[in-house]
Amino acid sequence: MEQSNGLPRVRRVVLAAGAALAITAGVALPGIQWTAHAAESAPQQAAVRTPQIFPKPRSVTPQGGHVTVTPVVTLIAGASADPSAIRVTEELLRAAGAHDIVRADHPVEGENLTVYVGGPDETPGSAHALSELGLPGVGGLPAEGYELGAGQQTIVLAGADHAGTFYAAQTLRQIVLPEGKDPQRTFAGLAVRDWPSTPLRGTIEGFYGTPWSDPARLDILDFSAAHKMNIYVYSPKDDPYLRAKWRDQYPADKLAVIKSLSDRATVDHMAFTYALSPGLDVCYSSDADEKALVAKFQSLWDIGVRSFSIPLDDIGYNPVCASDKTKFGTNAAAAGAAQSYLLNRVQKDFIDTHAGAKPLQTVPIEYADTGNSTYKTALREQLDPRVLMGWTGEGVIAGSITTAQAQQAEKVFGHKILLWDNYPVNDYLSDRLLLAPYTGREAGVAGQLAGLTANPMNQSYASRIALFTVADYLWNAEAYEPQSSWAASLSELAGGDPATTAALRAFADLNTTSPLQKAQAPELAAAIKEFWAAWPTDPVQAVHALRPRLTAVAEGPAVLRADLAQSQQGFLTDAAPWLDSAADWGTAMVTALDMLKSQQAGDAAGAWADRQALPGLVKAASTHPRPGTTQNVRVGDRVVDAFVKQATKEYDAALGIKKSMLSVTYADSQETVGENAPATNAVDGDPDTFWHTKWSGTSDPMPHEIQLNLGADKSVSCLTYLPRQDNGNGRIAKYEVYTSKDGTNWGNPVATGTWTNTAEEKKACFTPVSAHYVRLRALSEVNGNPWTTAAEINVVGGANSGVSGSPAAAQGSSLEAVADGDLDTAYRADGPPANGDALVVKLPEAKSLDSVLVLQPGDSRSKALVQVKDGDAWRTIGALSGPYTRLPAHGIKADTVRLLWKTGSPAPVISEVVARTTD
Repeated sequence: MEQSNGLPRVRRVVLAAGAALAITAGVALPGIQWTAHAAESAPQQAAVRTPQIFPKPRSVTPQGGHVTVTPVVTLIAGASADPSAIRVTEELLRAAGAHDIVRADHPVEGENLTVYVGGPDETPGSAHALSELGLPGVGGLPAEGYELGAGQQTIVLAGADHAGTFYAAQTLRQIVLPEGKDPQRTFAGLAVRDWPSTPLRGTIEGFYGTPWSDPARLDILDFSAAHKMNIYVYSPKDDPYLRAKWRDQYPADKLAVIKSLSDRATVDHMAFTYALSPGLDVCYSSDADEKALVAKFQSLWDIGVRSFSIPLDDIGYNPVCASDKTKFGTNAAAAGAAQSYLLNRVQKDFIDTHAGAKPLQTVPIEYADTGNSTYKTALREQLDPRVLMGWTGEGVIAGSITTAQAQQAEKVFGHKILLWDNYPVNDYLSDRLLLAPYTGREAGVAGQLAGLTANPMNQSYASRIALFTVADYLWNAEAYEPQSSWAASLSELAGGDPATTAALRAFADLNTTSPLQKAQAPELAAAIKEFWAAWPTDPVQAVHALRPRLTAVAEGPAVLRADLAQSQQGFLTDAAPWLDSAADWGTAMVTALDMLKSQQAGDAAGAWADRQALPGLVKAASTHPRPGTTQNVRVGDRVVDAFVKQATKEYDAALGIKKSMLSVTYADSQETVGENAPATNAVDGDPDTFWHTKWSGTSDPMPHEIQLNLGADKSVSCLTYLPRQDNGNGRIAKYEVYTSKDGTNWGNPVATGTWTNTAEEKKACFTPVSAHYVRLRALSEVNGNPWTTAAEINVVGGANSGVSGSPAAAQGSSLEAVADGDLDTAYRADGPPANGDALVVKLPEAKSLDSVLVLQPGDSRSKALVQVKDGDAWRTIGALSGPYTRLPAHGIKADTVRLLWKTGSPAPVISEVVARTTD
């Protein structure tokens, strides 16, 4: 080798500053947490640290000493070294301060850092370099495994194969470029030996609803690669050439788009899997259909696709053509035989004739259980055993999957299983984001499977929180810890900033419930539970402890929008209505807490002002629709709304106000559906059960009715309706309420109206009436569907007092609202009072009064004398003095309260009149 200035002459490669690398386009760098490590100090850094890496490696061993990224770095990579691994390595070195990256065949003497990229089959010398570091090398490592050694100013990225080297580079990225921190130019020497638990690890774009954009698909490929996933299944329901037009070739422009995805997947060491779904109209025995399928696959092969799937799910058993009926029959076993016949032909005519093709994949009709059947028997006995079988667990959305279940699935299907895991998919819960970590899968499941593809949400960028944890599980299932993985995922998305991470955690906590994670907002719920436990004995400390958590909910969305605007705009767009709703619910909760605090501190006017604000805040929080729909999103439901409701109940009770909810002894309705049939589901006090009329295809036309039996004649003033909580379908829009003494004669409706499509409880109030039966009639459904649902229906008892007087109530209001035990209703007069007009509230019986409380909405300016009737005489105890008026009654025994309006006063508006007794 020629010498120049005493140094070997080498090939010099200097990357242009700021060069954009395709491998990292759109990638949010993996999360990392740093802990102090006792090692030698470097001049550039007083302390070196050892990282935690995600996905969690099999082993990370300190090597002693430290490694420094020098301004000039020697990079050694053989001719067959993985180009993607080289690009990742060069990028991270440049970001850590390497000005010149010099390509060489051998190490260069001196203190410059030397980096080997590639295992022994890629880069000569890497095995020796590992040996010099005292490391065993890649021998014995499974496919995609790697050994990363760092010490003595040498870094070796040695994979068992090209993918392993690429993953070693991704691990080095986390060590050198921790998110949210300065590049670690100097770090502790270490050795990482690592390999995956599961051969195939990735995602399947298989949901219904709004599809991902092509840029989002490219970004998810990069994200997946950075987290050591290796498969993406292209199965968007909006692509007509996958299903309805499966026989047709793609137009050139659409084929070019797929090629761009396939090319990026290749760079990212991802298997881009094209999933063609011919099941709607394929003739299994048809030579023409089989040739059309193979021709379609060939067109994809020609642009670089090497992985193929033929899903045959979500279809019936019956064949669509006469030749299939003749050849196979018409039962379930015949369907299994027919599908095996077609798949075997494609295996023989396409997969076996194309060197480098990945194993063929399919999804069967019966994909969601492990019970044996004639259909599964046909697949087990007739389908080529090399075909990978899709399976979703015990159920379409499996709350848990055990190793035994995975083993049974493999046994009953007779094929290796590619798990189609329906998490965090939300097409069936489209008003929710599912941001909890991946849970409920035993560690042994990962090793039992041929692979796992997670079905994500319609919101691709928001899906990353959960997908991070899926990747962590699939790479090293034995060491997987959902909560620590989740925390790292949040930190990554937040760029490592503690304040942003805290805001994101508060938001993600509000979006956790799913079949995998039953608890909603577990961290906030625990804090609220502690608050209510402490409230009776130490209210000041209880408020002090809870307020920061509620404030974090209220203010967190603004923090995220400010801090993530540049780096995570995709997430902010995906989560926009949920962020809006979370901020509003946070404001509502803070207001409810302040209400209790003010009431406890004796600030009655301030507490009442907060109490009046709550209904509007709750409505605002509940009315944020998903883009392009009328469906409102949900965040923290049954936690945030329950806190506001409980706080309101506590406030009202402290004022002596209690709504009279009547006991419904039985409910009945027209014919209903399945396990949701009993109308008693709507009166069982459990919002998770619900009444449901028949499904859309066979549903009775509107109206739908449900009838409540009160067991006896009772005074009734309102009907309350809680819609089904897990989706917006079946919610009642236009309604009527009827009452009856005998269940036969109903007369005219006592209330009519239209409810909005929100999840909160609705109410229909009317003049108190004595009734034994109450009937709710649904005249229309919010989305126009021909079915009706109800989580809970109840009735409110009529006021125990009689209310009379003038001016008359305006339309939509009633005099009785001033004594209905409900601070969210109000009597609104239809005009200013005339001379002598008064509002009279008759009490159930004469009692010694401690005080009279009169509550007005904040916009009311009613003027009146407050009087109580002592025998036959009226005694004035004071006058209205603003929204909150509480007047001592000095033990006067009275049976009536009167508000004598001042002539010229504005039209009266009164929320409630409460006569507090001395008892």
